[in-house]
Amino acid sequence: MPRVLRPLVFCVLAGHFLAASALADETTGRLSSADLFDLQYASEVRISPDGERVVYTRSIHDIMCDCVRSNLWIVDSDGDNHQPLLSGRGSYSSPRWSPSGDRLAYVAKDEADKTQLYVRWIESGQTAMVSNLVESPSSIAWSPSGESIAFTMRVPAEKPSLADPPKKPEGADWAPEPVVIDSVVYRYDGRGYIDPGFDHIFVVPADGGAARQLTSGDFNHHGPLSWMPDGSGIVFSGNRAENWQYERNERDLYSVNVESGDIEQLTDLPGIEGSPAVSPDGERIVFERDDHQGRQYSINSLGLVDAEGGNLEILGEDLDRSIESPVWSGNGQSIYFHYTDRGWRKVGRIDLDGDIDTVVDGINGTTVGRPYRSGDFSVADDGRIAYTLGTEKHPADVWVQPRRGDARRLTRLNRNLLDQRALGEVHEIVYESSVDGTDIQGWYLTPPDFDPEKQYPLILEIHGGPHLAYGPHFSAEMQRMAAEGYVVFYDNHRGSSGYGRDFGMLLEYKYASEEDFGDHMSGVDTMIDKGFVDPDRLFVTGGSAGGIAAAYAIGLTDRFRAAAVAKPVINWISKTLTGDIYTTQIEHQFPGLPWEEFEHYWKRSPLSLVGNVTTPTLLITGEDDFRTPISETEQYYQALKLQRVDTVMVRLPESPHGIAGRPSRLIAKVDNILAWFERHDEEE
Repeated sequence: MPRVLRPLVFCVLAGHFLAASALADETTGRLSSADLFDLQYASEVRISPDGERVVYTRSIHDIMCDCVRSNLWIVDSDGDNHQPLLSGRGSYSSPRWSPSGDRLAYVAKDEADKTQLYVRWIESGQTAMVSNLVESPSSIAWSPSGESIAFTMRVPAEKPSLADPPKKPEGADWAPEPVVIDSVVYRYDGRGYIDPGFDHIFVVPADGGAARQLTSGDFNHHGPLSWMPDGSGIVFSGNRAENWQYERNERDLYSVNVESGDIEQLTDLPGIEGSPAVSPDGERIVFERDDHQGRQYSINSLGLVDAEGGNLEILGEDLDRSIESPVWSGNGQSIYFHYTDRGWRKVGRIDLDGDIDTVVDGINGTTVGRPYRSGDFSVADDGRIAYTLGTEKHPADVWVQPRRGDARRLTRLNRNLLDQRALGEVHEIVYESSVDGTDIQGWYLTPPDFDPEKQYPLILEIHGGPHLAYGPHFSAEMQRMAAEGYVVFYDNHRGSSGYGRDFGMLLEYKYASEEDFGDHMSGVDTMIDKGFVDPDRLFVTGGSAGGIAAAYAIGLTDRFRAAAVAKPVINWISKTLTGDIYTTQIEHQFPGLPWEEFEHYWKRSPLSLVGNVTTPTLLITGEDDFRTPISETEQYYQALKLQRVDTVMVRLPESPHGIAGRPSRLIAKVDNILAWFERHDEEE
């Protein structure tokens, strides 16, 4: 049957698409694009030291500013007294309880639109701005006495220059001055071109006053920060070596004396030591240890050293999963952490002998676009745990795991919206890859009112990273696709995190390649074998690493009716010489420099296969993307046009790599993909 091409709807016409979709959903009850403005979710959960109350960040999609607003809410750990703490048109984030639980520190913007540090007295409701900063504070940490708050902040440095211009006459209108750049990393996705400066550690009195800078030098000092119990020092992570700009994957632990500013190096291990946490008695420091050694895939374990830096122990290596965000128990006998296991982020606990148990089986829900593993947790002194947990049909709510008994759900933020919508069902699937028989875990959504006796078009959606992972979690994008009548299939191909070191290393020097392509296509064939997928109505999409894989796939097969390639790398040679993370990317993902391994880079580039492509292709990328620069998209667009392939490029102004970071951008992304697939679908 011949294809019937339908009109294509792009961003400039999105209003017509939204109106039609919303009108249809009044009768069908399916999720519409306009519904995405009404989504809310919880993150940054912080349980009070006594375990009685939980503060969390409530993220709200604001249709008027096309932004995500962050409000702070508070709820008793038994679910009572759920109320706003700081809400309205502003944004409030980074809540941190004082050690006594009587105050809460947070950040928000002042009247001059500068981000400041605030403290709120819980019982009285009084709030004070305790800083007067020109840059944004981060990594907030209360001193054990509650008298001071430490934070990190970028301190501007002198801009480099070469020549001194002649004096400009008064009133003259000259061109802007030249910008001289001499740093290794000079621009970064989401931040643009970076003015010179370095991240330093500060302390400020908790009742307000001047912020005092503790660290110095042309180095970056990284949080999270951890105080010594007596308040004498602060432990942090950094690289203070002369060649630190070329050693982006090398950090050690240091301690800075709060009074003198003297800095002492505590560790000197290969790789990254980060996220330090000092034990309650001040005798030991636990930290994340990533001994990557230039490998493409590595797994964090826990390091444990004395407060002075000696007697190193490594914990948790037998778990064969990355251990992150270590937190000491109140009695100092064990350490809580989170890890990813087969598409789920979980909370574990390890004692000082290395014995591990899982205390929360799943946390998630803090990414709403695609179903990435995510989630936050916080531990009270008595062992109660607050965490975020969503479902396959809801983003994150707040939950508490008591010391005994079952977990308790404290919020239902999307009940009025999503409980009134017919959503796609999520199903697990495990299959063997045709490449080598490796087991691959995946999931698929079936449309509302699904009938297994019918046949449906299928969308293959590929995750980014490439070492990230999807799971059976809420996804606004995939639920919208299911609402339009598609079966949506996604998998955790080889190299995805959460399946162990050996599985992760299967993708080393092979991203993208015929091997991850084989994982995806084996899943597609398994889906077809189920009988309800139309083999002649297949579509493929993905973003970032998923966009690379989608572009690579259509160079290897013509089975897909259409492709939507989001923010891809098309030419690895040009990408590594124009992207923002070029030093670490080359070290992690390639056997050498581009001019030393030219054929290797070229073989892994989708551009090397463009002569095979016949699949109609939509390209969509942010114009301010420095991670996968839009020049990559432009190369592919022009190459496909030369090949006479039906191709459209959608450019998103003022958007970095995270093109779905604003609600309208999330809508534009999924609606343009759906419109493209509809245009190239076969009319029944």
